[in-house]
Amino acid sequence: MKKKIAILGSTGSIGKNLLKILEKNKSSVEILLLTANRNYKVLLNQIKKYNVKNIIITNKLSYKILVKKLKKKNVNIYNDYSSLNLIFKKKIDYVMSSISGINGLIPTIKIIKHTKKIAIANKETIICAWNLIKNELKKNKTLFIPVDSEHFSLWYALQNLPSNKIEKIYLTASGGPFLNLNKRKLNKINVSQALKHPNWKMGKKISVDSSTLMNKVFEVIEAKHIFELPYNKISILTHPSSYVHAIVKFSNGLIKIIAHDTTMKIPIFNTIFTDDKNKIFSKKINLTKLNTLNLKKVDIEHFPSIKITKKLPNKISLYESVIVCVNDRLVNLFLNKKIKYKQIVTIMLKIINYKVFLKYKKLTPKKIEDIISVKNHVGYEIKKLLKL
Repeated sequence: MKKKIAILGSTGSIGKNLLKILEKNKSSVEILLLTANRNYKVLLNQIKKYNVKNIIITNKLSYKILVKKLKKKNVNIYNDYSSLNLIFKKKIDYVMSSISGINGLIPTIKIIKHTKKIAIANKETIICAWNLIKNELKKNKTLFIPVDSEHFSLWYALQNLPSNKIEKIYLTASGGPFLNLNKRKLNKINVSQALKHPNWKMGKKISVDSSTLMNKVFEVIEAKHIFELPYNKISILTHPSSYVHAIVKFSNGLIKIIAHDTTMKIPIFNTIFTDDKNKIFSKKINLTKLNTLNLKKVDIEHFPSIKITKKLPNKISLYESVIVCVNDRLVNLFLNKKIKYKQIVTIMLKIINYKVFLKYKKLTPKKIEDIISVKNHVGYEIKKLLKL
């Protein structure tokens, strides 16, 4: 029987990688839904190639264009995620949630009740709304698997193990394109330089986050939420080759190291295919990389974003949403050449210490609207600060 699948954010890098995997396993899957924001051209090709009958595209102009282009085709085209109840009459087998940024929050929470298993690639959703997601997962008996290579590796290593058996977990960071760059030169970084990751092909936002190591700040929060660990049991190590993705030190003295090729196809593949019938090609073990792991503690002076991990409250709060939303805004300003590269982190460290934002450390998100309210508040404060 074919697995029934939906992909939220099919035009992004995660969505495209998943579709490539599914293409090689056509006989075992059926794609019921693809979604995008504005990239109707890529979406149109995907619709034709994979014979998809349900589409959600949220940008109004792109929606109108797609409706015209598919006028004579047997395809249901929707403009928002309230249509999920029309599309799914019963639970499907698998959903990939890979919409980038805070925009992935509402679609992810809304689709949980429609699937037996959800793989979430969206960091911001887990960081800002984990308690809401967890409630939905429990209520609907939906299995969750993280997609980030680090968290997938941890999930794989820790299956069915209680958290009290874990002494320490280590997340690895490549260090991005500026790991060995002289700090004085950080002022002159341009957009194209920030997007040139040495190991991974990623979208613009995550590439910038990887260069500042904000992605690791986010991953620390994710790890705390998903694996229910205190922050003092989570550390970051720089590892330029990106071969090792996670290390776990257990209380019995044993250590697990999870390594795989530098490709997101491996964690993506393993979130959907958990049996022995389907296989993915991978390279032979790279002994050169294993013999030169070059694992080091993060230089906080070189990557000051890591200071944020010391400011995080122990309980889930709206302060994490503040951090996500501030970073989203500042990265967008950098990509649009409104601020300098180094200002992403310097402004970030300033803003998150505003009294108006520190109060969120004591507030827990009780509904999606709470997080949207924080997003709007952050936007207002940044405009005021930068006089935009």
